[in-house]
Amino acid sequence: MKKLSILFLPLLLFAVFACEGPVGPPGPQGQQGPKGDTGEPGVNILGTVFDIEADFNSENEYSTLFTFPPDEIEVFESDVVLVYILWEVTEDSDGNPLPIWRLMPQTIFLEDGSFQYNFDHTYFDVSIFLDGVYDFSTLGSDWTQNQTFRVVVVPADFASANGRYDYSNYEATIQRFELDDTQVKKYTVH
Repeated sequence: MKKLSILFLPLLLFAVFACEGPVGPPGPQGQQGPKGDTGEPGVNILGTVFDIEADFNSENEYSTLFTFPPDEIEVFESDVVLVYILWEVTEDSDGNPLPIWRLMPQTIFLEDGSFQYNFDHTYFDVSIFLDGVYDFSTLGSDWTQNQTFRVVVVPADFASANGRYDYSNYEATIQRFELDDTQVKKYTVH
C-alpha cells in the first residue's frame, strides 16, 4: 500500500502545480443582478456636515440645544461628533470669502478672565454653551450674538478605520473623511 501511495503522490503534486500559467482573457459580461432595496429617503450614513447659528443670553442660560432632525440627520451612539466655531472670515487670493474654523472647546482670554465655547452631545442632539467662571452678561454681542458653529458627524466605522487623527484642522478633516461641505444646510437657534 505504501508503494502505491508513493507512486500517486508525485502524480498528485504534478496535477496541482501543472495548473499554473498566464491568465486567460476575461469572460463575457454577466446579466444585471436584481435591484437592491431602496434605503430610507433623507438618511445619510456617510457623514454629515451642517451649521448652527445661535445667540447666547441669560434667557437661554448662555447655551443652545439643537435636536438632530430624524428625517435629515442620523447620528449613532458611537459616531464622532465634532463642533467647530467660525472664528473669522478672511479672503483668498481671488477676493472670495475664506472661513476660518476652530475646533471646540475654544478658550477665550480677556482682560477680566477667560471662558470657553464648549459642547456636548448625544446621538439625539448637540448642546453648545459658554463655560467658565465668568460673568457672561458683561460680554459684548460679538461674543454672544449670531455665532456660527459647524457640526461634523463622522461615522464610527469610518473614524476608527482611519486610526488616531488630529481633528483640529477643519479642511484636512473634511478631506480625510471625504465629507461634502459644498452645500451645508444651516439651522438657526435663537
